[in-house]
Amino acid sequence: MNIYFLLEGRSTEKKNYESWLKHLLPELTKVKFYHQVNRNNYCLVSASGYPSIIHEYIPDAIAKIQETDKYNYLVICLDAEEETVASKRQEIENFIVENDLRLKLGKVKPISIIQNRCIETWLLGNKKMFDSRQPLEKPLSDYAEYYDVSLKDPEFMGNYSQDYNHAQFHFSYLKEIFVAKNTHYSKKNPRDAQSQSYLDELINRFTSEPEHLKTFQYFIDFCQMIKKELSFSNYTNSHQE
Repeated sequence: MNIYFLLEGRSTEKKNYESWLKHLLPELTKVKFYHQVNRNNYCLVSASGYPSIIHEYIPDAIAKIQETDKYNYLVICLDAEEETVASKRQEIENFIVENDLRLKLGKVKPISIIQNRCIETWLLGNKKMFDSRQPLEKPLSDYAEYYDVSLKDPEFMGNYSQDYNHAQFHFSYLKEIFVAKNTHYSKKNPRDAQSQSYLDELINRFTSEPEHLKTFQYFIDFCQMIKKELSFSNYTNSHQE
């Protein structure tokens, strides 16, 4: 089992996905370069944002996958931002079809993980990190009055002001939550957001409220599917020896 992860962002996503995969799929070992995969490995490749992740990095990833002939999945992770999850997923599918890349993929399965609206939106789902019942200072109090992410699904939150887009506001909201906890969050240094306890709280969020964080659930479901495939493969191999 080998997985090629193609990530839209250069910093936050790479750090968080690597940390999350250590917790969710410890059976897999990260390699630094795509050609180093052998058995039960994965690599993380950062694109230069959107739309280059689709127009440039997907064809490049498929060429590298063809070259090695050792991958099982190509996982494409990007933000929905101002669009819908369905339209982003369709854009990827259309690009693959229109550029005759399906045949080149062969047995490799493409999976689209769409972060709705961005990875910070997912991170807003940690209820232990934010409780609107506690005394809040501005601008966090204003943000919570506009949309309380401790009660409502962060994925349905708007952008608060026309001065910036959804992803920018969600990032600002998360930063203020970290400040209120006397800690810090940035694109280059997600810090506590990388921890297993933080990941566990995000999973607890949709476990207790199944309609929340649907796109994050999709990522977790993918990891659980891979875990089952690995278990089945190990079982089969042990009985063949």
